[in-house]
Amino acid sequence: MSALARLTKTETKLFFREPSAVFFALAFQPILLIILGSIPAMREPDTALGGLRSIDLYVPIIIAMAIAMFSTSMLPQQFASYREKGVLRRMRTTPVKPSVMLNAQLLMCTSMSVGVMIVVLAIGRLAFKVNLPAQPLAYVLAYVLCTLAMFSIGLLVASLAPSGKGAGAIGTLLFFPVMFFGGLWAPRATMNDLLRHISDFTPLGAGVQSLQDATAGHWPQLLHVGVMVGWTIVAGGLAARYFRWE
Repeated sequence: MSALARLTKTETKLFFREPSAVFFALAFQPILLIILGSIPAMREPDTALGGLRSIDLYVPIIIAMAIAMFSTSMLPQQFASYREKGVLRRMRTTPVKPSVMLNAQLLMCTSMSVGVMIVVLAIGRLAFKVNLPAQPLAYVLAYVLCTLAMFSIGLLVASLAPSGKGAGAIGTLLFFPVMFFGGLWAPRATMNDLLRHISDFTPLGAGVQSLQDATAGHWPQLLHVGVMVGWTIVAGGLAARYFRWE
């Protein structure tokens, strides 16, 4: 077994030893979808939404929420804690480079977020008759771009945070505004022009809209693709520039 596979397996075991982390990262989103779908008004077509139901709009929002949970909380807090405790420094004296730990964390977070996406899509379809993506390739593209953008932001937080607690605090402060513009409290279709315009230039706003477009059978708009790529390049570049192993 390669070093990357071993570290990924070990990090996954450590993750499942934290019940609160497991709940909020893996279980909270499907439960939230079930709660929202149980509200009769969420399952009624709305002319203000172009004939769609509110639950139809919330499936991609909840999928984006899972990405945000991993990228703003789990990933930066774990890495900042490892750096604070000297784990990364000690790894530099072994044949396994600290970059392998970084790749293991990214692989674990990506795999789990994909798992949440599959579960949410399955619940939405089987329980509430939410349409599956009419453009699967466009959906995958939107998901990958959104994940890259948000994980780049998470790595930037990890590179700047002085400690694990500091990373957690910064991640929490980031989570709520990015989810607001992603449509958690008010779907993008119900936002006024100003809020929707701001949302277009946020990673989750662009990501959610791209997922919704792919569900409807369209490819992501160039604006939203450019926004997600831009966040990936800028945040990823800054994270690479300021990341410290010790």
